[in-house]
Amino acid sequence: MTLPEIVSREQWRTAREELLRKEEAVRRAREVLGAERRRLPMVEVATEYVFEGGDGKATLLDLFEGRAQLVVHHFMFAPESQTGCPCCSAFLDQLGHLAHLRARNTSFAVVSRAPFTRILPFKARMGWAVPWYSSAHGDFNLDFEATVASDEGLRDRPGVSCFLRDHDRVFHTYSGYDDGLDGLGTLAGLLDLTALGRHPAGSDRLRLHDEYDY
Repeated sequence: MTLPEIVSREQWRTAREELLRKEEAVRRAREVLGAERRRLPMVEVATEYVFEGGDGKATLLDLFEGRAQLVVHHFMFAPESQTGCPCCSAFLDQLGHLAHLRARNTSFAVVSRAPFTRILPFKARMGWAVPWYSSAHGDFNLDFEATVASDEGLRDRPGVSCFLRDHDRVFHTYSGYDDGLDGLGTLAGLLDLTALGRHPAGSDRLRLHDEYDY
């Protein structure tokens, strides 16, 4: 293992300030990119997708749970698999409490191709409380490119898709896959992918997750 160079405190501070300028440039570029992402056009979702969840059948509109936005995590869990993807599992492990998203008018749901009867015991084993749905009997994964065709057949890939609701109309605003998910898992990171960004109407300062009124 190669360790960093040992220097004096003054030398360290000079190097740190130089790096800080680069970090601030990246932050400013990220803010510009986020603004462009929020201006990305959206497309109406006309297909009546049907999922299976803990309360039975559900539509894409149901996944919003009445909120304005929806973030879907395309979790790699193929119909023939016995357990879910370790990388996708690590993503959910770091997600934290959904109250912070919900207080910002944003719902979160996990969708996989595995049948719900297989999802349920795995979800219980991992100790997750997130809403999780099976898309086994529809084309949701294929239509939103979380499942792609290959020489070996259908192949899942990790992804996140964002949706916006206007009354009963649902719009697809953004999707990202594979390496595009690096650095996600935080409240700010997920909201930055949505059309309304970090501060949807009605949101305010962060609170303890049991103090929100939403």
